[in-house]
Amino acid sequence: MHTYEYPRPSVTVDIVVFGYSGRGNLKLLLIQRGGEPYKGHWALPGGFVEIDEDLETSALRELEEETGVRDLFVEQLYTFGTPDRDPRGRVISVAYYALVNLQDHPPTPASDADKAEWFDLSELPKLAFDHADIVDTARQRLNNKVRYQPIGFELLPEEFTLAELQTLYETILEVDELNKRNFRTRIKDMDILEEVGKQTGVAHRPAILYRFNPEKYRTLTSRSQGLRKSGLDF
Repeated sequence: MHTYEYPRPSVTVDIVVFGYSGRGNLKLLLIQRGGEPYKGHWALPGGFVEIDEDLETSALRELEEETGVRDLFVEQLYTFGTPDRDPRGRVISVAYYALVNLQDHPPTPASDADKAEWFDLSELPKLAFDHADIVDTARQRLNNKVRYQPIGFELLPEEFTLAELQTLYETILEVDELNKRNFRTRIKDMDILEEVGKQTGVAHRPAILYRFNPEKYRTLTSRSQGLRKSGLDF
């Protein structure tokens, strides 16, 4: 029987799920740990990778087991491997992140999680392990990504106004106000939106409602390198 010369570290996955409520603030999905280490502390959903599963499958499984949230598109973020990051031993974590409209994903705690809740990014509790560093990395990735890729397909409701889309960008970029004319010109120049009508039942002048054209959206998203070179920035 072959034996390895070097000790083998364990591998875990952690999932950063950003949610948007449409009211100008981003939220983060956290679980309260039901077991040691860090019992009772808040943490990112995640856990150990099983020997017969790939990383993304493990991430989606752990997310559903601990929060009840499922059917998300996740993107690999970064690998965290500081030797002392986990008191149980040498553990390397591959982190993923996802963007969702949080109203479509109410969390339900399960597995080894006592609670699962959405928290404002500006009011996070102290997190277990090195999860604060993972969240900071994901937050920076999101901030950078919005500058060269159209986002919002996962965060906004199916139909939205340009004002709601602008508020989303302002929230992610952490700016008070983008230039309205410039923002709308740049968004419309992407040619990824379709008019679907106007608001109804509002006290003010009804605004035009839009939705993303999924085919054009995906095509433009896949050309991220070209967008980066062209300097798409609000």
